[in-house]
Amino acid sequence: MTDNTSAPRASSTKRLEPLRHVDAGVLDIAYYEAGPADGPAVLLMHGFPYDIHAYVDVAPRLAAQGCRVIVPYLRGYGPTVFRDKATPRSGEQAAIAADMMALMDALGIKRAAFAGYDWGGRAASIGAALWPERCIGLVCTNGYMIQDIAHAMVPARPEREVPLWYQYYFQLERGRAGLAADRRGIARILWSQWSPSWAFDDACFERTAVAFDNPDYVDVVIHSYRHRYGVVEGDPQYADIQRRLGVLPVIAVPTITLDGADDGVTAATDGSASAARYTARRAYRVIPRAGHNLPQEQPEAFAAAVMEVMKA
Repeated sequence: MTDNTSAPRASSTKRLEPLRHVDAGVLDIAYYEAGPADGPAVLLMHGFPYDIHAYVDVAPRLAAQGCRVIVPYLRGYGPTVFRDKATPRSGEQAAIAADMMALMDALGIKRAAFAGYDWGGRAASIGAALWPERCIGLVCTNGYMIQDIAHAMVPARPEREVPLWYQYYFQLERGRAGLAADRRGIARILWSQWSPSWAFDDACFERTAVAFDNPDYVDVVIHSYRHRYGVVEGDPQYADIQRRLGVLPVIAVPTITLDGADDGVTAATDGSASAARYTARRAYRVIPRAGHNLPQEQPEAFAAAVMEVMKA
């Protein structure tokens, strides 16, 4: 394997192409693949409001080191579409995780490293917790990502609540209408607030923003943020997964959790609060000059963490 950690950054117009498609359960999933087909697999899962280009500099670094890299568009983003118009447009955590496992099945991948941030970090964490036999190791941001929905209405400190304005906005029909009217405007505000030290340009933003034009984006996003507070019901087909998540399962695979030192929505911690949730080897790191979109802001650190759990 070649050390590619010092490779130059991609331009703001570089796209992860060509895309492939696969029927995976309820979705036709669009994904980017790089690296040798027989290499150890890595799933790179993006968050809200981002897309696969969060990994535009991570994917080639991992591929150059011999990994088979899979970067899917989540449900509601980009060219990923629901196969049946009658399927509920759920954004609940159980659905996102089930999609990841269905993608593995569709591609014939038995085991992989799971890596992600925000929604993608949650999917990766759930996959590691509920299907550890399929997980080589986990890399995620912001600690233990599985939502404690039973206690979601317990307030945090006021300074912690302030950055969550968008979540409260999305509880209202006014928020749904606002998201539908200006998907890009809301996303750009969140990018700026969540990553204050990231100097992204217009081309970089627009490369990702086209993924929000997916016709199911608004429904999936609104359901996600309403479900996590217990305001709406989940899709019954994921009820068993959500029931298993209700006990906040431990994660028993090698794990590295990363916090961005400049994260404007989920402040960096010392990692101690979630330490008991990991029963295998777990490392915790704060990454300087990184906000919430850590893999795109500091791809070298993210890729290095993935390779570390792969080798473990």
